[in-house]
Amino acid sequence: MEERWSTEHVLSLAPDPASLKAAGKLSGPAPWSATGTGRGALWGLCKGSGSTPYRTAVELGTPAYKCSCPSRKFPCKHALGLLLLWASGPEAVAAGATPPDWVGEWLDGRSRSAADQAAKQRARAAEADPEAARKRAAKRAARVAGGARELRLRLADGVRRGLADPAPDGAWEEVAARMVDAQAPGLAARVRTLAEAPQDELLEEYAMLHLLAGAYGRIDTLPEALAATVRTRVGFTTDTAELLAGPTVRDRWHVLGSRDTADDRLTTRRVWLRGAKTGRHALLLAFGRPGQAPDLALPTGRLLEADLAYHPGARPLRAVLGTRYGAPEPAPAVAPAGLTPAGALAEYGAAVAEDPWLDGWPTVLADVVPVRTPDGWQLTDGTHTLPVRRGALPEPALWRLAAVSAGHPVTLFGECGHRGFAPVTAWDADHRAVALG
Repeated sequence: MEERWSTEHVLSLAPDPASLKAAGKLSGPAPWSATGTGRGALWGLCKGSGSTPYRTAVELGTPAYKCSCPSRKFPCKHALGLLLLWASGPEAVAAGATPPDWVGEWLDGRSRSAADQAAKQRARAAEADPEAARKRAAKRAARVAGGARELRLRLADGVRRGLADPAPDGAWEEVAARMVDAQAPGLAARVRTLAEAPQDELLEEYAMLHLLAGAYGRIDTLPEALAATVRTRVGFTTDTAELLAGPTVRDRWHVLGSRDTADDRLTTRRVWLRGAKTGRHALLLAFGRPGQAPDLALPTGRLLEADLAYHPGARPLRAVLGTRYGAPEPAPAVAPAGLTPAGALAEYGAAVAEDPWLDGWPTVLADVVPVRTPDGWQLTDGTHTLPVRRGALPEPALWRLAAVSAGHPVTLFGECGHRGFAPVTAWDADHRAVALG
């Protein structure tokens, strides 16, 4: 039987506020009929403006959505409304039901599609020409090296010119485009941040970018783990299938928090995990088109037994999700173990010593009180204090954190870095996880 999702988890799937508002009107039983859940899926018929109800189904494992409505959003308001109805309690939707034919056919089609895709990947791997792949890799490496050299010259020119006056409009976007042409998207992304960097942080950003470009210029001389970090930061990626074919880590992973960020091109979802046995942190990334929530959906505060494969690096953090051994389960009704502010800074210091471009490291703080001061929000345990990173959360979210605390120590998860702590999740007095973003 599928573990029932929390309302908060369902709401996190909404592609935009309009869908969230519309789904709320469909979260009661009145518009629904023939609902059920079974075989890892949820389904129902939703009364609309026409004579024929909309057929709505959700495959809960991925998750994936199917609806006969004309909406191009995923999930649509009907799928969200059905999930909210299911999340409201066991009496709302019958469990252990047999899917109707239209749901069974959809699930069977998804299974066949997944099998076909896996077969195609195996076939491509078998047919791959190692020599051609080596030549493509060498050609790209040469282009990236050329881009890195050009970037170092541009940065040096900027320092000689002086940083007091801002660069002309569009100057850094032009440099970023050159890095894209050089097949170095990681360098391009960091270059774009220079246009928005505060004046007092500009030299620091120049230095870190110059360090990265220079490191790639002598990547063959670096230790293997650091070289892998540099390649990742520059923009090289490793195929998911290749990662999962290598070493994996099986654990019961505690979902510490998640956060979505969006721009004109895509929505990015970050999900942070910590192994119950290994204690290792992991970051999962998922992406969705504008108007579409990313597929990856793991409820904060749950435990998921699964295999993870880490991307290579000096301080591995980003990972991909492999085999799952069951659905996410409720975590013990206690807040996760955490560090003091001083311990958190020491852990970040150890991480940044291995990866100099690391802006933050996932950290659980124990027994800290959020305090608003003239210098901004602070987190204190009575002995040491960490500032809350400016811009990490909107002001209403910080007041929400203060309300959860009510002046008492709380457990807090987020990222600790050189600019402060960025809160993501808090645990209230009843040890319930509260998302802050």
